[in-house]
Amino acid sequence: MSDDDTPRGPTSAGLKSYENPDFLHSREARGLRILSEYLEPLSRFEHHEIDDTVVFMGSARLNSAEDAVAMIKAAEAGDGDLEAARRAERMSVYYEAARTLAFKMTEWSKGLQEGNRRFVVCTGGGPGIMEAANRGASEAKGINIGLTISIPTEEFDNPYITRELDLMFHYFFMRKFWFTYPAKAVVLFPGGFGTLDELFEILTLIQTQKIKKRVPIILFGHEFWDRVIDMDALVEFGTISPGDLDLFYRTDSVEDAFAYITSELTAHGLDTPGVNL
Repeated sequence: MSDDDTPRGPTSAGLKSYENPDFLHSREARGLRILSEYLEPLSRFEHHEIDDTVVFMGSARLNSAEDAVAMIKAAEAGDGDLEAARRAERMSVYYEAARTLAFKMTEWSKGLQEGNRRFVVCTGGGPGIMEAANRGASEAKGINIGLTISIPTEEFDNPYITRELDLMFHYFFMRKFWFTYPAKAVVLFPGGFGTLDELFEILTLIQTQKIKKRVPIILFGHEFWDRVIDMDALVEFGTISPGDLDLFYRTDSVEDAFAYITSELTAHGLDTPGVNL
């Protein structure tokens, strides 16, 4: 086979390569698609003068207090699972905590008045804890970011994200990059596989010094985190060092979390604006 006969993927006559949708969605153009998920978010951050972020992570399945109460009323009337509704009410404290903490962080960051926007609330753009944090930031009249992932089985419109900063990703690893690259603090509420994946990736990057900047990690909710992950057992088995337990901070209090984050950012984040690792 000659060079001219080598298959080159789908083509459309008369179209420039960058205007050819068949090519752009082909296997050969995967590198361009990955690069676009770096360059487009970067351009939006620069346009909105965002220096860095505070990331909120947690379950997409948690409900607000008002929604949980409505679920209980419906279940008591025979429409729904009463046990699930009561569990939703118990877990709604985390939704409300994320909402309040994001509100307080946004008010605090807006008050800094130093050049570009600092410590902007950023989430995964979905429902649950993500919606709660975007909602709190929106209620504080601050811009906020949603890094949404396209999943065939889920569609959700988070109405609280600043529209120009509602970013849709195809590649999980590029979404994780944008969680990490501008982050100056990460707050994790109870969550499932996705939240645990994000937690351990960030811990690993810090432990291995792939991330050299100081990033406070807050695990919100002793009852959940102490039962789900026994970090002390990892020390006892010798699979992590005792000092690795200092990589995160556990709390049940919005006020305590707010005080811890703002003190850390004041001491270590204010003098290092911008996206960096």
